[in-house]
Amino acid sequence: MVDVDARASEQEKIWTAALVIIGDEILSGRTQDANLAYLARWLNIQGIRLKEARVVADDTAAIGEAVNACLAAHDYVFTTGGIGPTHDDITVDAIAAALGVPVVHHPDAVAILTRYYGDKVTEARLRMARVPEGAELVPNPETGAPGIRLGRLFILAGVPKITQGMLRGLDGQLAGGRPVLSRAVGAWAQESAVADLLAKVQADHDGVQVGSYPFWREGKGGANFVLRSVDEAQLGLAVEALKTALTAKGIDAQEGEI
Repeated sequence: MVDVDARASEQEKIWTAALVIIGDEILSGRTQDANLAYLARWLNIQGIRLKEARVVADDTAAIGEAVNACLAAHDYVFTTGGIGPTHDDITVDAIAAALGVPVVHHPDAVAILTRYYGDKVTEARLRMARVPEGAELVPNPETGAPGIRLGRLFILAGVPKITQGMLRGLDGQLAGGRPVLSRAVGAWAQESAVADLLAKVQADHDGVQVGSYPFWREGKGGANFVLRSVDEAQLGLAVEALKTALTAKGIDAQEGEI
């Protein structure tokens, strides 16, 4: 796959985020992650670009290292998984240790869980009220047990439906830039035959990223070219330039993916 990085505008801040997916069950293949794609789309609506994703085991040192590294590199960091009621849910402890703060029971989280479970509240369930000291809560409309926000770090559940509910509660709450727009051009062409052409289209249109995604169908190869930009006008010009350039090489190109 050919995918050349876009040239960022010096006048406009590009807000970035990273995701740390936590769980032995992900690495073993027992569970398939469904949060990355949803978070990437949600972040784009907020004007934030997901630039990095890591998958780490339920290991204190690995979680702490990943979170600290991502915090150093990005504006926002999200984690999913490991905040449930059982002994192997160690995300809160690992992050608190990495940040050098104690773990405490958040009084509002205790109240939420007590209301939700009533006389069935247990010490195990109250583990879900534990947060790194100084944290705020992220509402959970699905099961009550809240997510956690510590500045620009967001500690969310691993269950996709719960994660998505938490993210909906954060709509419009994060500083970001303009959403990235995308359009596609499809052609029956080997990407190696048009690599220079793709690079030139990108170089000629400031702030436009051109990605090439090859496929093999009907016994022949082709590629879909996806162009992305925060500038709708520049994006449109780049799409037209790409179609024109492909046609000039005798390659039929269509708007949209094949």
